[in-house]
Amino acid sequence: MNDIPVRVIDSTPAPERFARGWHCLGQSKEFTDSPKRIEAFDSKLVVFRDSKGEAIAIQAACPHMGGDLSLGRVDGDMVRCPYHEWGWGAEGMCLDIPYAKRIPKEARIMSWPVCEENNLLFVWNDSERLPPSKDEIVPREEECFSEEWSEWVIEENKININCRELVDNMADKAHFVYVHKMEALSYFSNILEGHKLTQIQHCINGEESEFGEGGKMIANSTYYGPAYMISKIDNESMGQTMSSIQLVSHVPIDNDSFLLRHGVMVKKVPTLNDKENEAIIDEYTEMTQLAFKQDVDIWHNKYRVDNPLLCDGDGPIHKLREWYNQFYVDRDKVPEMLKKRREYEA
Repeated sequence: MNDIPVRVIDSTPAPERFARGWHCLGQSKEFTDSPKRIEAFDSKLVVFRDSKGEAIAIQAACPHMGGDLSLGRVDGDMVRCPYHEWGWGAEGMCLDIPYAKRIPKEARIMSWPVCEENNLLFVWNDSERLPPSKDEIVPREEECFSEEWSEWVIEENKININCRELVDNMADKAHFVYVHKMEALSYFSNILEGHKLTQIQHCINGEESEFGEGGKMIANSTYYGPAYMISKIDNESMGQTMSSIQLVSHVPIDNDSFLLRHGVMVKKVPTLNDKENEAIIDEYTEMTQLAFKQDVDIWHNKYRVDNPLLCDGDGPIHKLREWYNQFYVDRDKVPEMLKKRREYEA
C-alpha cells in the first residue's frame, strides 16, 4: 500500500480588509457630471465631476434616510440625494440641506482620493484612511498621449474568486507554456521592490498561440501596488514586430469577487496608411484579447489554495504572495525586507 499521505489543500478565508493602493475604475471619459455607481470594497460608490471637472468619489448610501446618491443629480460641486436633496461633495462632506437651518456636524460620509492618469480614473483605498506616499503614484505612460498609438480598448469581466488568484500569474512561469501555448521561455524573472512587482519574460510563440508560431515575444510587466499593472510587449506577429501596452487592473467587489479590466493599446506601423493601421490594430487587439481570455477561463474556475504544492520548475509563488500580503496590513507592520530590491530568475 502507498504510504504517501494524501495532500490536503489549505484554503483559509480571504482577508476581511481590502488591499491598500490605487484601483482603476475605468477610462476617464466614462465619468461625467452625471453620477455613476461603482460596486467596490464591499460597498457602493458614486463618482461624479464637480463644476471644475474634478472627479469626486464618495459612498452612494446617504446616511440621512438611505437614498442612493448614484440616482441623484449633480448640482455644482455636490451630488444631491434623490430622496431629500441633501447635497454631498468632496471628502464626503454634506454641503447643503435645502430645508434645514444648519447641517449636523456628523454629516460626513466615506470618500476616496481620486487621481487620473493615462486616460484612466483611479481611487485610493486604505483601511487606515491614510493618503498615498510620494512613491505610491500611477506613473505616466507617454504612449497614452501619443498619436502614434491607438486608444485604449478595454474589456471587463466579473471573476468570482478573491483577487489574489489574479496576481499569482506574475510568478507563474509554467502557465505561459500550457495556457498560452508558448514554447519554452528563454528568460523569466521577477523583481520585487517596495510596492512594485515586475515580471520580465522572453519567449517564442508556439504552434497553437493566438499570435502565430515562431515569433519572438519580449514582455516587461509591472504592478504598481496590488491592483494596477502595465505590460509593455514587443511581439513578432502578422509579419510585423507589433508593440503594445496592456492594462490589467481589478477592483474587489467583495472578498470573493472582483471586476477585472483588460486594456490594449497598439503602436501604429509607420509604413502603413490609416486604413491599413486600423485593420492590423483591430486584428492584433482581438488576438491579444483572446490570449487574455485563456487566463480568464482559468480564474473563473480556480480554487483558493494557500499551501500550493510546488515543484522546481515553478516560479517564486511564495515570494510573490509575501509581497502581495503587505497591502493587507497596516503600514507599520510591513516588513523592512519587502522595501528592498529582490530579483528571482526562474
